[in-house]
Amino acid sequence: MIRTLTKKEDYRLRKSLIFMLFFVFSVFINLPVHAQRAPIDVYLIIDGSASLATVKNEVTAWISGRLDQILTDGDRVTVWNAGTQSKVIYTGKIEGAPGKEAVKKSISDLAPAGNRPDFSGALRDAASRQNSSYSYTLLISASPAALTSLLLSPQANLLRFSRIEEFPDWRALVVGLNLDAKIKKSATEFFSQ
Repeated sequence: MIRTLTKKEDYRLRKSLIFMLFFVFSVFINLPVHAQRAPIDVYLIIDGSASLATVKNEVTAWISGRLDQILTDGDRVTVWNAGTQSKVIYTGKIEGAPGKEAVKKSISDLAPAGNRPDFSGALRDAASRQNSSYSYTLLISASPAALTSLLLSPQANLLRFSRIEEFPDWRALVVGLNLDAKIKKSATEFFSQ
């Protein structure tokens, strides 16, 4: 028998599903490198504006450490320079240490320029590229004003399920792209049983 949920039940279900997804995601990210898992899509969106210049070395070191924890053979990686207009600066499949080093080099070679980063364009592109059940999207912002304007724009729904790590002069956002569709699908499957 299928019944309609009350608003309170719907809210609790969504809240529980979101919590579960973030819990699973957090556990997934903290797996040891040697753990076996299916390949994932990794999307890195880096603030390419002039604001990045002062924190570029710190950001590059932090991302490199994170990539060493996350990436395994078979993962597909795309890196965007979210400068005045977003553009893909790297795309490839990880096959051993040389693959990881190629990703890191694309980030360290990024040349900051321009006044405002194009996060919206990169996020829309990343959302449209998702074709696997697991993905990891990391957005790096060194431009507080640009991030604020994104949060106030019509594209704010792209950041609906995000976790922010604050640093003195920059922010790292783990973005849950397309999670709302996955939650709706899971709820539909659950209640149709």
